[in-house]
Amino acid sequence: MREARGGTKNERSSKSTSANSFPLIMDIDDFKGDFSFDALFGNMVKELLPSFQEEAVDSSEGHSNVIGVDSFSNGHRRASSDAAKYAQAPSTPLFPDVEKLLSLFKDSCEELAELHKQIDGRLDNLKKDVSVQDTKHRKTLAELETGVDGLFDSFARLDSRISSVGQTAAKIGDQLQSADAQRVTASQTIELIKYLMEFNSSPGDLIKLSPLFSDESRTAEAASVAQKLRSFAEEDIGGRGIGAPSMIGNATASKGLEFAVTNLQEYCNELENRLLARFDAASQKRDLSTMSECAKILSQFNRGTSAMQHYVATRPMFIDVEVMNADTRLVLGDDGTHASPGNVAKGLSKLYKEITDTVRKEAAKITAVFPSPNEVMSILVQRVLEQRVTALLDKLLVRPTLVNPPSMEEGGLLLYLRILAVTYEKTQELARDLQAVGSGDLDVEGLTESLFSNHKDECPDYEQASLNQLHQVKMEELRAESQLISDSPGTIGRSKGASIASPPPQISATIVSEFVRWNEEAISRCSLFSSQPAILATNVKAVFACLLDQVSKYIVDGLERAREVLTEAANLRERFLLGVGRRVAAGSTSNAEAAAAAGESSFKSFMVAVQCSVSSVAIVQQYFANSISRLLLPVDGAHAAACEEMATAMSKAEAAAYRGLQQCIETVMAEVERLLSAEQKATDYRSPDDGIAPDYRATNACTRVVSYLSRVLEPAFTALEGQNKQAFLTELGNRVHRTLLNHWQKFTFNPSGGLRLKRDITEYGEFLRNFNAPSVDEKFELLGILANVFIVAPESLATLFEGTPSSDAQRFIQLRDDYKSAKLASKLSSLWS
Repeated sequence: MREARGGTKNERSSKSTSANSFPLIMDIDDFKGDFSFDALFGNMVKELLPSFQEEAVDSSEGHSNVIGVDSFSNGHRRASSDAAKYAQAPSTPLFPDVEKLLSLFKDSCEELAELHKQIDGRLDNLKKDVSVQDTKHRKTLAELETGVDGLFDSFARLDSRISSVGQTAAKIGDQLQSADAQRVTASQTIELIKYLMEFNSSPGDLIKLSPLFSDESRTAEAASVAQKLRSFAEEDIGGRGIGAPSMIGNATASKGLEFAVTNLQEYCNELENRLLARFDAASQKRDLSTMSECAKILSQFNRGTSAMQHYVATRPMFIDVEVMNADTRLVLGDDGTHASPGNVAKGLSKLYKEITDTVRKEAAKITAVFPSPNEVMSILVQRVLEQRVTALLDKLLVRPTLVNPPSMEEGGLLLYLRILAVTYEKTQELARDLQAVGSGDLDVEGLTESLFSNHKDECPDYEQASLNQLHQVKMEELRAESQLISDSPGTIGRSKGASIASPPPQISATIVSEFVRWNEEAISRCSLFSSQPAILATNVKAVFACLLDQVSKYIVDGLERAREVLTEAANLRERFLLGVGRRVAAGSTSNAEAAAAAGESSFKSFMVAVQCSVSSVAIVQQYFANSISRLLLPVDGAHAAACEEMATAMSKAEAAAYRGLQQCIETVMAEVERLLSAEQKATDYRSPDDGIAPDYRATNACTRVVSYLSRVLEPAFTALEGQNKQAFLTELGNRVHRTLLNHWQKFTFNPSGGLRLKRDITEYGEFLRNFNAPSVDEKFELLGILANVFIVAPESLATLFEGTPSSDAQRFIQLRDDYKSAKLASKLSSLWS
């Protein structure tokens, strides 16, 4: 709020309805900036109410903690204070300045309305100006956009032009570069033609050549030019040889090119020899720099092959004969014979380490000298394997002949195979070491395999021949041992007639295990030499077939020898027992007992042989399952064929065992019959009526037979297993039953004898129950029932049978001592009809 400015403001103040000492003047500027209503109100009333300002100051100092109380409230409190003061004088109005304030407020409202109109007018004018300016601005933007689009088009045309110019410049640059290259080529061609003309003279006339070809410092350049000239001349001659038009066009020029080629070849040979001589001289001085320079120049002649081969060929390990001899002595010993696989392995390890160290040193030198070290290393390693290693292998691996193989005292075929395996393994290690050092593109593994290809191809045949040789020698040793035992002092010979010779050596699982070890070693070598699973399976099947044949022969031979002992024991029984009556002197009884002892010994020996045979077969089957089976799987049908071969081989042993077991049964039954015949008395089953109480114990014959069976069958219970054991004991039990029936047909029985017979049957039955043969147990139970025909009274016999008695029952009844006196035939005729 300001003072009056001109007559307009005075006019507005005069319109007020009340007398104002300080007219209210408001300006728009009062509302600009930080507007405060309190400040505006204070300015309005400060002239009318001076005390308002003081009250406002006091109120702000005394109540600074009060928030939100405006200045109007302070004025009201001041008015209240003034009213209180006026109340002290009853004649003073309560608020005397109210009329002035009302007039002031009304004028202020009118002034504010006027200011509002002014502001609205200004706003309208500003809106119109803004609209006009916006229209102009939009128009300007449209014009600018059109101009920018034109600029973009201009820039695009400029960029296309620049690109076109750049491409043209690039083409021009390529053409210039091509032209320059053609110029250089033409210049070089001219130079080459000049040099070629120098060589276009008679062969051997090289004196007038350019200094380039005689300057030692330009040898590399001369070699390059000479090679280019040779290529040019040879291509020209070759082109005319196939009908191409001649560049020179006459016979004389063609002949001149031929002279040039001859002269160039002569010069190149002379230059190459000269460089090789320099290379050798530098090599002796160990001047690697000169060697490298010569090698780089020589690389232009056939890619440096001659230099590489020359360097490798001049290595001491290839030209010094003493090196080769030292290799042989180190591996084979000083005399070069009787090398063992262990010594060969040690010698090869040491020798191959020396070779690897030498090649490693050469590799360092080759890398420093040759521009293509990998090619040189390939030649070096190939030379080491083909010359130095092959020379050693030729002396070390001398293949013996299979027609007349070396004896086992000399190591046999097995020594060759073991040395071959050791040598192959060590040489493979050498190949890996050389490949690690560096061998270029050489197939070291393939080359190493080729060194042993002939040996590997024939290895299966040698393995089988070696196994057969080992088996043959082992069998000869066993036969020699058996002969020594037979010829040893104290052996009772056949001539004395009391015994048989000492039994042959039994089948031994240890021997079969040795066969398996031989075979396992052979299989390991086959696995070493056979990289293809199919080839390995074929070789393994053939080698395993040797084991089956060896084990089958060994078991069958052992069982047959044991059967021979059984046969000899049977011959002794026939010699001393058959046809010998009880009237013969007692000496024959001792001989018979000796024959029985021989039979028992042969029975035991055969059972031990059978037990060892079973163990041996189990060893082979376990070996097949653990080691052979998995190697045969890669070939279809190989596993099944091997199983069939194994079954066929074992069936031969089973047949021999079956024949021997039948002889064992015959041996046992012969002794049972002898004991029954010798020990059974007629009074055993027909006790005399002498008033002495009858003896109901088992007869002496029964006791002897049971005791004999218990003793002799003990090895059978241990040796036989499963179905074999069941079949053998069942057959033996049936034979015992049949023999006892026939034996008892020789006696007559009274009731007390029948009781004793029943006791014998019970003893036999209880023993035979150990056989676990239900059919045999049933037969002896029936025998116990049949024995009742001797015990019951004659009139009670019919009550023992239901229906017609069996043939055995009828024969038993006929053995009663009262069969005739009691006329049992007529009494039982109705049952038998």
